[in-house]
Amino acid sequence: MTSQLTGPTATRGSAPPLPAARGPLSTLVTEYLRADPHVPREIRTPGSVAETALSAVDPYGDDLQLALYLCYELHYVGFAGVDPAWEWHPALLAVRGELEGHFLSALHHDVPVGPGDTAAHEMDELSIESPDGDGASYHLRDAGTWDQYRQMFAVRSVFHLKEADPHAWAIPRLRGHAKAAYVAVEFDEFGGGRGEAVHQELFADLLRAAGLGDDYLGYLDIAPAAALTPVNLMSLFGLHRRYRGAAVGHLAATEITSPPGSQRLLSGLERLQAPEACRHFYREHVEADAVHEQILRTDVVGDLVRAEPDCEADVVFGIRAFLFVEDALDAHLMTAWREGRSALAGDL
Repeated sequence: MTSQLTGPTATRGSAPPLPAARGPLSTLVTEYLRADPHVPREIRTPGSVAETALSAVDPYGDDLQLALYLCYELHYVGFAGVDPAWEWHPALLAVRGELEGHFLSALHHDVPVGPGDTAAHEMDELSIESPDGDGASYHLRDAGTWDQYRQMFAVRSVFHLKEADPHAWAIPRLRGHAKAAYVAVEFDEFGGGRGEAVHQELFADLLRAAGLGDDYLGYLDIAPAAALTPVNLMSLFGLHRRYRGAAVGHLAATEITSPPGSQRLLSGLERLQAPEACRHFYREHVEADAVHEQILRTDVVGDLVRAEPDCEADVVFGIRAFLFVEDALDAHLMTAWREGRSALAGDL
């Protein structure tokens, strides 16, 4: 199977074009975004999105996840030709609220948290790594092809080109030592004050070295729902003060699982003698995230739970929700590769 991935059309640094809708919900959102936000519009009342049969929509499917991604993107770079006034438009926020409600309801059902569950136990469980596994990173380490790596790069670009941004929303929602330590981790993610070392830029370097386009959200149109869901989860946690504990738990889970996963991906890239820029991205995560794990365990999660015990259940929820959506993406990749097809949606 030979990849024919091509670079997107937007200029790097510019706002990307709106992607094609994937169903009634994403069609509804794109219709809003193409309209003039200054023309008075009816604010939908709770339940009105049910006109599109929301209750029957897969909460993790293409339509809802793209619709949510479009709504959240207004808080990041936005889209070419879309008026910035849509970011806080009451009518669109009402729609987003219903989409979030459906997504959150599914997550709480699928990743329940019990009264005795602790963040410390969850983090200990995350640290147990098997040298042998059947997930995507193990496959890529041992037998993955360069084409499969390039597919994974394109799939992950919808996150890595905004890496650390979703978690940054939680900073003003924290206090004291937890806040200071959280910022220390984010400071490293943003390159320690060096623009060329920002992890987003390192991933752009990786994309170019792999012969892929490095434009922001350039592969959004062909990214599967399983790739959008993890990013939406981060955005949701970060944008809601109610879920600040979940945002902390999510970042902790990200950093604890990153070093071993990145090491496996690095080993596979070395086996394939991949370009140095591709290896450098994962080497950086092996080294930096091992330090971040310790900071998050004690100085962020530990301090937050001591200061705000009521947040502990949300920290646990954030960790478990991270694992749930990441496992779904992993399963998507492996299913596609076992069946000998691309992990990306649509034709390449």
